[in-house]
Amino acid sequence: MYFAVIINLYSRRVVGWAVSNRMKRDLTIKTLDMAVGLRNSSKGCIHHTDRGFQYCSGDYQKRLKRHGFLLSMSGKGNCYDNSMVETFFKSLKVEVIWRQKRAIRGQAEGAIFQYINGFYNPRSWHSSLGGKSPLAFDRRDA
Repeated sequence: MYFAVIINLYSRRVVGWAVSNRMKRDLTIKTLDMAVGLRNSSKGCIHHTDRGFQYCSGDYQKRLKRHGFLLSMSGKGNCYDNSMVETFFKSLKVEVIWRQKRAIRGQAEGAIFQYINGFYNPRSWHSSLGGKSPLAFDRRDA
């Protein structure tokens, strides 16, 4: 199972995510579409990714430009560039994936949905947000 996520680095909120049995560009496009739908406006937002083939694809790049994102990609071999996303993935694996065996993809997707929308965004506190959750921080800034 493959997983893609877009995190708003300002609020630490997961704004887009998708799960697939294959790592293809449609996985990341689905994630981007969710993020754009949630955020209303992306004009001028910086979209940072690693150099994965799915993020470099022409379809993905065109979609980013159409929505007005400023593009940013990690430097070659720079493993620290996406530390926020890597930290999220580690937490997801520890809290959800490794704790329970899931027989079907649908069950895993449900558990991931519950983790993001039931815990991570509304309740997990972040020291960088003054001890607030991503949703609470977003509400304060709205």
